[in-house]
Amino acid sequence: MLDSLILFVVVLAICAFIYSSVGHGGASAYLALMALFSFDTIVMKQTVLSLNLVVAAISFIQFYRLGFFKLKLFLFLALTSIPASFLGGTLTLESSMYKMILGLFLLAAVARILLKPTPREVQIEEEKFNTLMALVIGATIGFVSGLIGIGGGIILSPLLLLLKWADVKNTAGISALFIWVNSAAGLAGQLQSGIRIDDHLFLFIGVVTFGAILGGYWGSKSLSFINLEKVLAVVLIAAAVKLIAF
Repeated sequence: MLDSLILFVVVLAICAFIYSSVGHGGASAYLALMALFSFDTIVMKQTVLSLNLVVAAISFIQFYRLGFFKLKLFLFLALTSIPASFLGGTLTLESSMYKMILGLFLLAAVARILLKPTPREVQIEEEKFNTLMALVIGATIGFVSGLIGIGGGIILSPLLLLLKWADVKNTAGISALFIWVNSAAGLAGQLQSGIRIDDHLFLFIGVVTFGAILGGYWGSKSLSFINLEKVLAVVLIAAAVKLIAF
């Protein structure tokens, strides 16, 4: 039991390091880890969103202090994502359905990691964002985030780059705060049905704080974690297979 816990927290710290380096909270990785270590699905979402709040906050501070953030774009995204995330958080899926949806989401996250262009390939000229589209994107990602227990950064980031609304580091700064507000709203929605968190939450918070401080600092200076991300992809695949097949 102790050996499993030690292994879990070590990998948890690594995940926080990798995700915070690109402005993400890490929910997809934390959910994958908890699935691999057979955590109760009832406590997974609230525990993961609590960790997301810590990692995303640290990551945002690291990017924001260097000027990587676009307030107006963030506000339009958050305007609809916050209530949508709260609504999604109030809904409870049957366990087998939740595992299936989460498994499919993790596979999508793997594709996102493996197909992600290098920073050199995404040197873009930012374009003015479409207000209505930003509101729709915020609402959609917010609802999905609250429903499955993530912050939504792993969905938002590629969209911002694809639409050329932000460059790589501005995307990281926007995503970090977007994840934080979605995680807070989603957690608030889930708490309507009671508190269900893991007994080791404070230990986990300490671990991800350490990983996030290092990752956020490193990521705000450099973005070169291709090999580490491929290792993370293997973890996500294993968790997805376990969730879907077992």
